[in-house]
Amino acid sequence: MTGMKPTGGGLYRAFGKRVLDILFALFLLPPAALLVLPSMAVVKAQSPGPALFIQRRPGKGGKPFNLYKLRTMISQTERDGRPLSDMERVTGFGRVVRAMSIDELPQLLNILKGDMSFIGPRPLLMQYLPLYTPFQARRHEVRPGISGWAQVNGRNALTWDEKFTLDVWYVDHLSLRLDIKIVGMTLRRVLNREGVNADEGVTMQPFTGNEGRSNNV
Repeated sequence: MTGMKPTGGGLYRAFGKRVLDILFALFLLPPAALLVLPSMAVVKAQSPGPALFIQRRPGKGGKPFNLYKLRTMISQTERDGRPLSDMERVTGFGRVVRAMSIDELPQLLNILKGDMSFIGPRPLLMQYLPLYTPFQARRHEVRPGISGWAQVNGRNALTWDEKFTLDVWYVDHLSLRLDIKIVGMTLRRVLNREGVNADEGVTMQPFTGNEGRSNNV
């Protein structure tokens, strides 16, 4: 994970962001539990399998961690010998909790553990790590977030190059003011049900590398 040194942020980048992450996660955990625990019971009642979806994702420096989400899909991947798309696997209740971003609330545990931040580039898949250019790999210079600059500026309407460029822009411009702006934009999109937390696998084609592209983006 080499590249240019991140700039800006000062004391906030060094420790203030982490302190605020812990304080807000502790504050939000009790009310979040009131939503997550009943939702887990519904998930278990509707379809077989664990209530939580746990997957290895790359964190700061590319270090793997277990990301927690409320499961919103059935475990079945085929029907009558036909592979099911992600959209077909999403349950009715799964669509509801996604629209309300309840499925992301278990990531408060990831924040408390130090795996994630409230704001940062979204953690993608482990298999993408060797496909990044040095520029794209700079997204891992900070902790991944529940929401981020790319999420509030187009999300899955963006190309992969655009998404990575926004992620690295965030790394270089990280500040308390910017994080507050992203929180406000995220809340507005969640309240308007604009699908800020739609899973990458549902509407975004997998990242396959940079053949034929510039090595700078």
